[in-house]
Amino acid sequence: MKSLIVVRHCEAEGQDQEAPLTTNGFTQADELTKFFINRNDSVSKIISSPYKRAIQTIQPLAKHLQKKIIKDERLSERVLSPTPLDNWVEVLEKSFENLDFSVEGGESNRQAFQRVAPLIRRELESEESTVVFVTHGNLMTCILKYFDPQVGFQEWKSLSNPDVFQVTFCPKGTTLNRIWSEQITCK
Repeated sequence: MKSLIVVRHCEAEGQDQEAPLTTNGFTQADELTKFFINRNDSVSKIISSPYKRAIQTIQPLAKHLQKKIIKDERLSERVLSPTPLDNWVEVLEKSFENLDFSVEGGESNRQAFQRVAPLIRRELESEESTVVFVTHGNLMTCILKYFDPQVGFQEWKSLSNPDVFQVTFCPKGTTLNRIWSEQITCK
């Protein structure tokens, strides 16, 4: 069986590319590592958004597994708008209702998905059995929507930092499961 594990980064100090994890975020990253160790997944490869918070989220696991973190721009967060929006949640919701909707200079959900789709396809065709993607909330939701068209704004709203979903591929079909529980999120 082939498996794709999609991880949303831990709690961060902000949204810009260089925003680091908070103190709690670093604790969450350690808990995330313990979570993976307890699951005993045979992680073949780790591919991450190049954003600092994503890299810091997965560094403890990569170190434990002695795996290199492969940075891939295609896992970067979707740019909703090049400038801050007061009504960003409303704009985000509209972008899930209409996948082609974007504000000027922003990226639509469809464009974000088209950016990451070749990476998903490449990894599905690879020999690697379990691949971990480390990304951001909006792009994670786009990835999940690829496997389940019903995924949308409500699922985005229910995400936690961190969050983990597993997509399993077997002869009978594909399954998508949330494997992280907020009860194990450190506060």
